[in-house]
Amino acid sequence: MLVVKQASICSGSGGRSQVMNKRCIFKPDEREKIMNRFGKDYYEKVVRDIEVYADKWTLTSFQFIPSYSANLVFRCHSENFGSAVLKIGNPSSREIYTELNTLCQYDGRRFCRVFDADIENGVILEEGIQPGNRLREDNSLDKRLSVFCSLYKGLHIAPAKVEIYPTYTEWVSRITEYMSTRHDCKELYLYMKKALDICLSVSALYSQKMLLHGDLHHDNILLGHDGEYIIIDPKGVIGDPVFDVPRFILNEFGDEITPDLYKKMNGIISILEKNLNIPNEILRQCLYVETAMGVCWSVEDGSTPEEYPKLIEHAAFAETMMNT
Repeated sequence: MLVVKQASICSGSGGRSQVMNKRCIFKPDEREKIMNRFGKDYYEKVVRDIEVYADKWTLTSFQFIPSYSANLVFRCHSENFGSAVLKIGNPSSREIYTELNTLCQYDGRRFCRVFDADIENGVILEEGIQPGNRLREDNSLDKRLSVFCSLYKGLHIAPAKVEIYPTYTEWVSRITEYMSTRHDCKELYLYMKKALDICLSVSALYSQKMLLHGDLHHDNILLGHDGEYIIIDPKGVIGDPVFDVPRFILNEFGDEITPDLYKKMNGIISILEKNLNIPNEILRQCLYVETAMGVCWSVEDGSTPEEYPKLIEHAAFAETMMNT
């Protein structure tokens, strides 16, 4: 497996840093959000990195994608590679490292390609998928399911270095432990504790140690220029492929829990059961685990007590789906 340690040094054009610094100034609200989310030191690192890698990789036409997730992400143009995406993460973060190694191991097979990286500084230059329409934008549920199934089948491979990745059960165990300390939302902790027990039970039956995407949903599946969909933004986690299904189902929930949603979810699970050959019961259990973990991550990320009832509603819905 290719493990990128240090980026190759590309020659930049004179004066480019000054030009890029002017073009890449964040809006005041974006700057504030970055500092609140990551801290002032990280923000200043990003500003420096933009100038450095604009020179190193001949990058222009920067466009900030305001996602504020684990990394800061910019669309840009590379003189050497064409359409590109620059990701600037925390060098001490495990996630930027596992993402890079996942992409390198897949080497463009169903995933976007890595053009270059300076992993010691937490920076990756990836292929920019064009036109880049998110699968979410397709109004046909049948089409969304068809695309997901076609990408999922035969996707998962054995990791070359298991030890560099977290496991799915570690994810579930860690957030369960965290929720046990949150005495302000004990109800959600009980949902999460139940999810851990179910996860361990499913893992005993489905025990493959494969390289999972870990966040395989609509916004991480983009339309390429040839009409084929490409996967982006892997987390890089080890587990059985069944655990790469529920995040997609979860992203079909929508904001409101309605009677029609039960019908929709039952239909989705039936289609996935047939096409992926995963038992209906297992899909429902995996969906419950993923939903509980998702709402508890929201608590960890700073959801307010006023938002807890909505999070509980989603966990309760997934529990009802599991017991249907």
